[in-house]
Amino acid sequence: MISSLTPVMPAVNPARPTRRDKASATRERITVAATEVFTESGYVGARMADVAARAGVAVQTVYYTFHTKEELLKACFDRAVLGPERLPPLQQAFWREMTTARSGRTAIAAFVRGNTAILTRVAAIDEVAKAVPHEPDAAEVVANSERLRREGYRNAIATLADRFGLRDGLGIDRATDLLLMFGSSATYLTLRRYGWSDDDYVAWSTNTLCKQLLARPGRAESGAPLRRLL
Repeated sequence: MISSLTPVMPAVNPARPTRRDKASATRERITVAATEVFTESGYVGARMADVAARAGVAVQTVYYTFHTKEELLKACFDRAVLGPERLPPLQQAFWREMTTARSGRTAIAAFVRGNTAILTRVAAIDEVAKAVPHEPDAAEVVANSERLRREGYRNAIATLADRFGLRDGLGIDRATDLLLMFGSSATYLTLRRYGWSDDDYVAWSTNTLCKQLLARPGRAESGAPLRRLL
């Protein structure tokens, strides 16, 4: 029996979203809309009002959440890189697979699969930002993204070098340059425009990077979709 002095707490509906949940959902909706508007209209052509209309919110909400177009662009980059689990690449599953792989080829294959998943989300917005080097705000976002990407790729190269060894005469800095080139948005988008599928790109990148980076490249997996590419 409940005493009259015992406070009765209102029932909590676990499915009812909190204020933070609503704010997070609004932020996500705006970021998705901004990615679409940036991709369609370019950085200069994209207007905050267009983003608001696409997201189904008031334009004041967009400004309240992100303040500037630069912050909005950065949020688009962050969402693309972090992925649905909102984790930095070094905390994502593909990175663990790479660092625990038992061969250099397996490690590179894991990296390429994870990097390709990120490219499918980030390549288009990356291209938009790089198309306007005269815009200092966009250029700052690109510079920060490139700095973080170089740091991450260098960590990957250091892991490969330590565990499996790099090709003779190849140092970590040059190896990082190669990885940045082959794993870039520009390379990915160019091959996609030529009709390559993501599977084609993964197979080619894995095989190419093994040859370019590793002291012992190993053999390409049988059945890999390289036959029609070579």
